Amino acid sequence: MHDANRIDFNLSPYVAIWEVTRACDLACVHCRAAAQSKRSHFELTSAEGFRLLDQIAELGPKVFVITGGDPLKRDDVYNMIAYAKKIGLEPSVTPSATPLLTPEAIAKMKENGVARLAISLDHYKREDHDSFRRVEGSFDLTIRAIEAARDNGLPVQINSTVSKRTAADLPKMAETLARYPNIVMWSVFFLVPTGRAKTADMIEAEEVETLFGDLYEISKRVPFNIRTTEAMHYRRYVLQRMMKEQGRSIDDLLDPKTGLIDASTIFMRPIGVQTQTGAVTRSPKGVNEAKGFVFISHIGDVFPSGFLPLRAGNVKKESLVDVYRQSDVFMKLRDSANLKGKCGVCEFRELCGGSRSRAWSVTGDAFASDPICTYMPVAAGALA
Repeated sequence: MHDANRIDFNLSPYVAIWEVTRACDLACVHCRAAAQSKRSHFELTSAEGFRLLDQIAELGPKVFVITGGDPLKRDDVYNMIAYAKKIGLEPSVTPSATPLLTPEAIAKMKENGVARLAISLDHYKREDHDSFRRVEGSFDLTIRAIEAARDNGLPVQINSTVSKRTAADLPKMAETLARYPNIVMWSVFFLVPTGRAKTADMIEAEEVETLFGDLYEISKRVPFNIRTTEAMHYRRYVLQRMMKEQGRSIDDLLDPKTGLIDASTIFMRPIGVQTQTGAVTRSPKGVNEAKGFVFISHIGDVFPSGFLPLRAGNVKKESLVDVYRQSDVFMKLRDSANLKGKCGVCEFRELCGGSRSRAWSVTGDAFASDPICTYMPVAAGALA
């Protein structure tokens, strides 16, 4: 098992995600992929998919996710899962809550080697979730899937989107999730305006900081871990709270030579918040777009993230390993010296780095400051 704090992100990602299809029978208001009901003729073939899996295994990510669209729209997905497991990957799958996601399908995924089922739940109320997903019955199918995974001994990760529609009800969502013992992770996704999602759907930066406080307190009392997606600055918030509770200063963690928080050793220090299960709530060291993260689209295009459409190559013509390690796009994004504005001078930039996807979506510049972060770095005065 990899230690995220010891992986060289110039060589290997912590997370690799393959979007096997964009076909999906839901019509979610925020869909990154703007998914459609039918599969594309340009998807990677089965043979191309197996070759891609070999390359992903060569990169050796800790986390490997088969996503979509809805992966169950591909009839070869079970073979892909089994092959990924055979070559040393630990595949997770993110199916959509549609009639395809039967208890039998979940049992078959487990039999073929799925390590974790990740499924979306955006509201604790049936009608509000179904409205968000724009398909009646999605809530009930989601709950059925959680229970079927439980019956098959399969851990579940819940993905929830934070938008103006859902933010106020996240604490009650946590109460709902706590009822299911097989839920091991709650991934709280802070909306990026891409695909069907709009800038007007994002919550304001001040609300984000308040919500961070809610998530931090929730993390102390729930039996699952909480992480944020596209809200890298939650790592900064958690660290600030941990240190304050121990009567310590963030200054204690600054590297005297660089003036930065030392991301390589930070989680080796005894500052973890314990959940009820005893697990420390934390994010891996500095994972960000292209920095420990790679996304491969349904047609083989390679991106730093599914939310950052800066194409770095295509696996039909190029090696995924070479694209991740050597492409100009990935190398520039991994270098925090390229960050601009307050992100560029922030002492947390190696630990956080801000959402490059949101910066690009809102400003058109992938290196601009994350627009939903309120933190003012110590050195920000130099920008005035």
